Amino acid sequence: MKKTLIISTLLLLAGTWAAAQTTDTTSAQTTDSSVVKTPTYPVPTSDANDIYPNRTVARYVNRVNPNAPVKTLKSGIMLIGEPGKIRAAEPYGGRSAGEVEYANAANKYKRVFGDSVNVYCMVIPNAGAFYTPNKASSGKNQGTTINRIFSHLSDSVKAVDIYSILGRHAAEPIYSRTDHHWAPLGAYYAAKKFAAVAKVPFKDLTHYKKHVIHNYVGTMYMFTKSQEIKNSPEDFVYYTPDSTVTYETTYINYNTKKGVALSERAPQKGDFFQKGVAGAGCYVVFMGGDAKITQVRTSTKNGRRLIIFKDSYGNAIPGYLFFSFEEIHVIDCRFFKRNIKKYVKDNKITDILFANNIMRGVLAVTSKSYARFLTQ
Repeated sequence: MKKTLIISTLLLLAGTWAAAQTTDTTSAQTTDSSVVKTPTYPVPTSDANDIYPNRTVARYVNRVNPNAPVKTLKSGIMLIGEPGKIRAAEPYGGRSAGEVEYANAANKYKRVFGDSVNVYCMVIPNAGAFYTPNKASSGKNQGTTINRIFSHLSDSVKAVDIYSILGRHAAEPIYSRTDHHWAPLGAYYAAKKFAAVAKVPFKDLTHYKKHVIHNYVGTMYMFTKSQEIKNSPEDFVYYTPDSTVTYETTYINYNTKKGVALSERAPQKGDFFQKGVAGAGCYVVFMGGDAKITQVRTSTKNGRRLIIFKDSYGNAIPGYLFFSFEEIHVIDCRFFKRNIKKYVKDNKITDILFANNIMRGVLAVTSKSYARFLTQ
């Protein structure tokens, strides 16, 4: 358990680290861009209708790498697979009390905003849930944890089960091998499921341009200094919507000190997808980091205005929802200084999605932050 807590602390700090990174290009990395003609990985037809009204996620059995070699470092991080294709993954050891607290945070928002705002709860698993070989331990079962969170949601809060969807697509590159985040493809499947639950339009990857950054080595090397991870580079693949939807992004950045938001800067326009990302910071291609409020106004005029409450895992979700919502407001659970009731009213918000990584979601500080947003 001590090792798991150390890992959780390191990985949850990584979002703050990533926000501080620059996006300079390097000669070691190249970028390919091409329009996706057909989805690289067709989505099973059952995905769109897989709402699980009883809120029980599907049982996952590892058929991707059940017999892969695995080595556990002193930190507890597992190195899985053969040299040159190593996957780094962390076991999960979250607080049981946090399961109830996270559900109750969503429940409270539904009570406060009532029928005027739809509230959704999405719990994002980490890679250990899907790629831990049979002979190793992934810690506490993440599917069980998600079931418990869903079981404590009120009937009026809509559960978004992405665990089952991701499990069905686990043979695809839905998680980075060398980074603690999921891959943008994983976020695509999560956004698709959310859109189905929210009953909004959704476009598949034929409506996106594919970008590939080669020789990517993510944050897991920074955490471990493992040469095995360094020698296992991968492609970082992300997608940007085509010209059939237009959007404008406004950032309200925070001045921070030691990871704490102190004050807001003046709003400024910017690119949602950052240019020139490279190195371990490729994931900051989405919005450039975390310490900000991001507001995206799209050409999708359907009156639906969404808030996404998130940590760094959630950064990869909004870019797949520009065809789905008129506005998307992205708020990090670690950085928000306004009163959320006033924010919802002023921006005519119709939908709120809680979308936290499982490790962040069950921390006491997360649910306390969401409660504070209602009164600060």
